[in-house]
Amino acid sequence: MLELDALVKRYRGFGGETICALDGVSMTVTPGELIALYGPSGSGKTTLLAIVAALMRPDSGCVVVDGVDVVGLGEQDAARYRRLELGYVGQSLELIAGVPAIDNAALKLFDTRIGVREAHRRVVPLLDRLGLGQRLRHRGDQLSAGERQRVLIARALATDPKLVVADEPTGSLDTERSREVLTLLRELCEERGVAMLLATHDPQAAAFATRTRALLDGRLVDRLPDVPLAGLQER
Repeated sequence: MLELDALVKRYRGFGGETICALDGVSMTVTPGELIALYGPSGSGKTTLLAIVAALMRPDSGCVVVDGVDVVGLGEQDAARYRRLELGYVGQSLELIAGVPAIDNAALKLFDTRIGVREAHRRVVPLLDRLGLGQRLRHRGDQLSAGERQRVLIARALATDPKLVVADEPTGSLDTERSREVLTLLRELCEERGVAMLLATHDPQAAAFATRTRALLDGRLVDRLPDVPLAGLQER
């Protein structure tokens, strides 16, 4: 479902210094897998996910999703890919102001013109499983940070994508809610054959993964120094 081949991305830093955010990253994610991309802040995780989501172009390398190299997509096709084929959970917790949770979660479905009633029918079970069944009509400003995060997770899953990328999806959740969300994501991978790439620096989140890959200074490595987490190497 997802194949990354020799991705390289460099930035120009302060003082003209070149920073290599990704340095030849190659990996695959198959249907039904939840792979945790584990590493500290600044290791290149967010850059990698942005490239997979066609929000950023690499300097070189390929990102093949279901047989299509998304690196070469034009702006319109990239937007369609993100809207209909990809589930993307970023670090921003912003919802559309003044709009209830159920409509915020159904936003991508509204773009498909299936109708409000059908869109609601599809997202309500997701919101229920995320513990928001009693908060459907609450606006974003009436929701906690963790609740907003769960609405965005529901939005990402609403179009039944075959690939989901999530950047620290439990960063705003307490331990209990994190466990519930991670359990749901793992179950959805297995039930729907979803391929999922989850970036995290949280050992608990990594422990829920089918496989874990460690990223350090833009490179996949066998292990991270001083990280007491068994199984960080690919298994």
